[in-house]
Amino acid sequence: MRIHSLPALLVISALALSACGQSPGCRAVTGAGIGAAGGAVIGALAGAPLYGAAAGAAAGAAVGGLTTQNQINAGSSPVCN
Repeated sequence: MRIHSLPALLVISALALSACGQSPGCRAVTGAGIGAAGGAVIGALAGAPLYGAAAGAAAGAAVGGLTTQNQINAGSSPVCN
């Protein structure tokens, strides 16, 4: 049961943290990085870390780029301004 709840927890955490920064481009970059890390972990549990990282990066970039600071605000980005 614990194994099945771990991917859901990682996805929710990645989505919550995927919007660091202020501009849509910066938010997409940080979202892609965080999504790739979370996706790689989930993919490793399923036996395909590279596919998980690619899917996580795409999802994180989409969430980061398509949301505004008013919707999700995780603070300033350590990567870009």
